[in-house]
Amino acid sequence: MDAIAAYFKFAERKTDILTETRAGLTTFMVMVYIVFVNASILGAGFQLDPAGMAAVSAGTALIAGIMTIAMGVVGNYPFALAAGLGINAIVAFSLTGRGLSPAGAMGIIVLEGLAVVVLVLVGFREAVMNAVPLSLKRAIGTGIGLFILFIGFANGGLIKTGGGTLVTPAFPTETGQFVFLFGLALTFVLYALKVRAALVISIIGTTIIALALQVASVPANLTLTPDFSTLGKFDLGNGFSVLGPLTAILVIFAIMLTDFFDTMGTVTGVAAEAGLAEEDGSVPGVGRVLLVDSVAAAVGGLAGVSSNTTYIESAAGVAEGGKTGFTSVVTGVLFLAAILLAPLAGIIPTQATAPALVLVGYLMFVQVRDIKVDDLEDGLPALLTMILMPLTYDITVGIGAGFMSWVLIKVARGKVGEIPLLMWVVSIAFLIFFLQEWIPQYLPS
Repeated sequence: MDAIAAYFKFAERKTDILTETRAGLTTFMVMVYIVFVNASILGAGFQLDPAGMAAVSAGTALIAGIMTIAMGVVGNYPFALAAGLGINAIVAFSLTGRGLSPAGAMGIIVLEGLAVVVLVLVGFREAVMNAVPLSLKRAIGTGIGLFILFIGFANGGLIKTGGGTLVTPAFPTETGQFVFLFGLALTFVLYALKVRAALVISIIGTTIIALALQVASVPANLTLTPDFSTLGKFDLGNGFSVLGPLTAILVIFAIMLTDFFDTMGTVTGVAAEAGLAEEDGSVPGVGRVLLVDSVAAAVGGLAGVSSNTTYIESAAGVAEGGKTGFTSVVTGVLFLAAILLAPLAGIIPTQATAPALVLVGYLMFVQVRDIKVDDLEDGLPALLTMILMPLTYDITVGIGAGFMSWVLIKVARGKVGEIPLLMWVVSIAFLIFFLQEWIPQYLPS
């Protein structure tokens, strides 16, 4: 016990093992929903059967457990990791929508994770952070939130295609739609009342209603043995062969930005809440934290469950007094135990997980409050970034439009000197990306 206290610096951070254990349990309770939600998102995008969704759940819990324990042991911060909401939507819908196979989409995630690892190891992260305007960083997170919220309503059956418009509201007439509305109301009420594990309770409660109303059913071939068949399901070459080298590189870069900035915001915010950040907002030893997080991105792809990233829900454990990596170790062990719940993922319908997506979308959307939307230089690029993600079902398009418009407005206002070199390079690359169908017509054959 003394060795544990010394390693995790309990005395220095004024905490104890009981407090850290309670904090770890709290973080787990507010995060365990991802075991089912990740399966729901990837299941919808990859068109998986219940057995396939159960395998995704098992892999999700396994990697979340391993990488969260690694964060605690290596980083010694109360941060928990799991499959990132937003990036899994890119994998499930954007990448497969471009023609990639599920394994090819995971291959893109592996390469993205390795790219972030390199950035961390060479210390290039500061350059990237300094180059991209803060308004665009926030807009990326906000846009992903809108995208996730949109997917939630689509999965719930209240938004459909057709009807003379690109999308149309589907007023509830079917039992599944009413089940979704029940789950949505339950989620909002539980969260408003600050009930811990609100999302988990909502998913379970809505699933029970769905089973009672025969919207969901227990698969005939249900087995309680965890299935880890997603492990190793990745293809590094599929993305380049389908998209072409330039587009593949830009897609990897766009996902890398999303992953990178989301992590930086989460880490600095949660560390500050725990009283572990410096006065200037910097986090001591953040390099170790970022290294574990970036490795987790690649490992998530290797395991076929999408990029793993640091969760803002870690703040729940911090609120319970968690200040060291032992909090993460407890959370990670509980995730490993949650593998036993993975086979149940095939029972949970999309109507039960969709409300969680709507709420998480809102939680990501609140970043919009820190964007100066009345300033043309920040507001217009931010708007394009945010709105084009859900409208095009492609996060890369939103990021590219935001980058290019930000540079364009700066040039128009004679502020060329304020444009970092990296923003020039990336914006030109995105211009080529948007013209990829037109340029080949004028190239020599």
